[in-house]
Amino acid sequence: MHAYRSHTCADLRPSDVGTEVRLAGWVHRVRDHGGVLFIDLRDHYGMTQVICDPDSPVFKEVEAVRSEWCIRIDGSVKARDASLVNPKLPTGEIEVYIRDLEVLGRAGELPLPVFGEQDYPEETRLRYRFLDLRRQGLHDNMVLRSDVVRDLRERMWGQGFNEYQTPILTASSPEGARDFLVPSRLHPGKFYALPQAPQQFKQLIMVSGFDRYFQIAPCFRDEDPRADRSPTDFYQLDMEMSFVEQEDVFATIEPVVRGCFERFGGGRKVDQVFPRISYAEAALKYGTDKPDLRNPIEMQVVSEHFAGSGFKIFAELLEKDGTEVRAIPAPKGGSRKFCDRMNKFAQGEGLPGMGYIFWRDGEDGVEAAGPLAKNIGPERTEAIRQQLSLGKGDAAFFLGGRPSEFEGVAGRARTVIGEELGLTDKDCFAFAWIVDFPMYERDDEGRIDFSHNPFSMPQGEMEALEGDPLEVKGYQYDLACNGYELVSGAIRNHRPEIMFKAFALAGYDEAEVRARFGGMVNAFTYGAPPHGGCAAGIDRMVMLLADEQNIREVIMFPMNQQAQDLMMGAPSEPTATQLRELGLRVLPPAK
Repeated sequence: MHAYRSHTCADLRPSDVGTEVRLAGWVHRVRDHGGVLFIDLRDHYGMTQVICDPDSPVFKEVEAVRSEWCIRIDGSVKARDASLVNPKLPTGEIEVYIRDLEVLGRAGELPLPVFGEQDYPEETRLRYRFLDLRRQGLHDNMVLRSDVVRDLRERMWGQGFNEYQTPILTASSPEGARDFLVPSRLHPGKFYALPQAPQQFKQLIMVSGFDRYFQIAPCFRDEDPRADRSPTDFYQLDMEMSFVEQEDVFATIEPVVRGCFERFGGGRKVDQVFPRISYAEAALKYGTDKPDLRNPIEMQVVSEHFAGSGFKIFAELLEKDGTEVRAIPAPKGGSRKFCDRMNKFAQGEGLPGMGYIFWRDGEDGVEAAGPLAKNIGPERTEAIRQQLSLGKGDAAFFLGGRPSEFEGVAGRARTVIGEELGLTDKDCFAFAWIVDFPMYERDDEGRIDFSHNPFSMPQGEMEALEGDPLEVKGYQYDLACNGYELVSGAIRNHRPEIMFKAFALAGYDEAEVRARFGGMVNAFTYGAPPHGGCAAGIDRMVMLLADEQNIREVIMFPMNQQAQDLMMGAPSEPTATQLRELGLRVLPPAK
């Protein structure tokens, strides 16, 4: 017999009754029923109940066993009495009578229990992550993650892609976040950067004549943490294709993503058609470029109904250039109590409030109520109701100003309304391609800068760059799912003359472009093919599939909110020897 086990803790069935077996695993739970000891023995695969009574030669040793000890037992398989069968376990029809025991690893007092799914402070969970990972929910998430990665690989290979690895130490590049820098011992005063993405390398792979590339790629960005974003590193399904247009990329990645969500989505509905929504339309209707289409609410511009009206706040606001009023329909939200709750939400977002109208029974049919209704009169409120297709028992909320200043709040309000009124379908995955992103934006100081990926091809190529930069759209696209950005990509700018012009509009002269991206620019002068691709965030995909709200629940060893690894003690102070070798000196933080 094997030194540690003849079977796993998920293997045994009634057909094994009467056989001698050896199991190994962790003590999940110990129960004493009148002198008979019952132990739930757990390993990676499952759980088996083992029992011991005073007739066993190792009863005293078994009495000493505690939760999370790692043990090996020998015993005989017995059938459970019909009244004691546990239908929740695959091994629930049998149990193993212990005849021999070996303690493989004792456990001290536990800082958090493994049995059950109690909610413990995140600091404790991360410091003792190796224990936290033994808990069934988190353990299942990690297995799901492994299965998803394998599935994605198989689907990419099935579409004729080859997997290639790109460097981890590289040069710094503007990907929209801070780089992690690595000092060079051989080149004092110079630094490598950990790649924010394999962007330049995968484009160079296309120039090198490899037609279809993919990689399960680690990416490193020094970012502020969020619930759906790691503050240090993440993994993505990275892909690139030659001789393609935007729709070719969509047609390639859609079945990969759809198939994965169908396989691991737990029976939830998955969209078969991924609609295309322009960036401008998404901002208008949903207040975000990653809309949650499970929520049917679409915002609309209703400025004409407030212009010159008795509601002076909106009427005077609309006299200024670039302003408008938008309505957020709220089917079934037509009560003063709900409207007051949403008003409180707006105040929590830093606004003085949010105007509203709700419709109820009146003497002549549907009657508008609320402060706005009194100010603008029945004719205008009826026109608003007709435009929004609302009726008795419904409401609408209103925000006004420059869209860039209120769209974010409006989008969050739309989400809250959909959740509170039960309009958001929780049993599906709703996808949408967001397209036609603006290439440029004005920064806080009024200068033109790239709004997204600087390596994208502008729609209209060189001709488009001759006009107003803020009107230029790029062949850039994101795939949104349930309110999260899941995939991001672009058709690349592979022509040096267009690249120099595009960067010049953002304030980079040709010399700086050559200095920062010399390898890629040089390669493009030797017959670069048209190419494009995208990257899908694996951590975020698994988070959605596992129905988790925090990305740390699907990462094996995540950092905490302060970008610290509490278990391993990172980041840590370097030794004096390390600093001398690198020619570095650490200065105290500025006060």
